Amino acid sequence: MPRPTPAQITYGTLTVIFSTLAMLLLSQTSSGVGVAVIAVAALGLGLLVAMTVPQPAAQRESEPAASPAARVAPAARTAEERVPVQRAAAPVLAESVREPAGP
Repeated sequence: MPRPTPAQITYGTLTVIFSTLAMLLLSQTSSGVGVAVIAVAALGLGLLVAMTVPQPAAQRESEPAASPAARVAPAARTAEERVPVQRAAAPVLAESVREPAGP
C-alpha cells in the first residue's frame, strides 16, 4: 500500500476540521453523543477526500500496470525529447580503404 502524499494528508485534515466545525454550528448540538456522531462523520468524510486526491504521475508509473493500455510509454514532454538529434554523416574518402587481398 503506497504512503499518503502530503496533498492527501492536507486535504483530509482540512476536510475533517472544516466539516466538523460546519456540522457543529449547523446542528447546534450540545450532547456528547451528538458531538461524537459529528466527529465520526467528519473523520469518515476526511478519509474519503484524502483517498480520492489523485496520486502524482511518478508514483503511478512505479505501480504495476493493470491493463495493456496502461503499459504504453508516456508521451515526450519536452521539445528535446520529441525532435531527434541530427548526427554528423561519416566523411566520404576519395581513396579506397580496402587492403589488397593476400599473395
